[in-house]
Amino acid sequence: MSDTDFDVIVIGAGPGGYVAAIRAAQLGLKTACVESRETLGGTCLNVGCIPSKALLHASELYEEAHSGALAKWGVKTSGLELDLDAMHGMRLEAIKGLTGGIEFLFKKNKVTWLKGHAKFTGKDTIDVAGTAYRAKHIVIATGSSVMPLPGVEIDHDRIVDSTSALELKAVPKTMVVIGGGVIGLELGSVWRRLGAEVTVVEYLDQILPGMDGDVRKEAAKI
Repeated sequence: MSDTDFDVIVIGAGPGGYVAAIRAAQLGLKTACVESRETLGGTCLNVGCIPSKALLHASELYEEAHSGALAKWGVKTSGLELDLDAMHGMRLEAIKGLTGGIEFLFKKNKVTWLKGHAKFTGKDTIDVAGTAYRAKHIVIATGSSVMPLPGVEIDHDRIVDSTSALELKAVPKTMVVIGGGVIGLELGSVWRRLGAEVTVVEYLDQILPGMDGDVRKEAAKI
């Protein structure tokens, strides 16, 4: 089998793609994974679940200290100061550690990382960065992108998407979050804890649409 022929090619290295690629390789199949980012892990590890949870944890600690909630435990704080740069640094370290771990697993299990975008050129062939590859099986695990809103331009300054909202350089005085789903509530919670006045706009009659009713009720109390 040539260097450009594989048993399995997985398009996308997010939580679905990288797990599929590693498992296929562990089962003895010659495997490649296509990913255009500079790091593996997809949206979740790079600009989604992981950095969001890191900021949720950090902002919760800040809020507890700032509000005086720790005093009942004998921990009194004064002269408290927010170091947002350090908080972002912690977020980036979390990303680096986990994405680096996936790259290590690729090397350990001999998964070939094809860097670039994949384009189908036939039923079993793709093109990545000008090179043709063939596979007996091709798994599509490309995930999704932010859906544009008609008439609204995301300038990553005043109007931001979820990725930009993770990287704000200063705490805004006010913030409007369009969408009361998991992503909107997580990011809204982060910046509200850090001092922003946050308003969530949701078209449906409850936040977290589609989730368990008890979960929605508890979330509405927070």
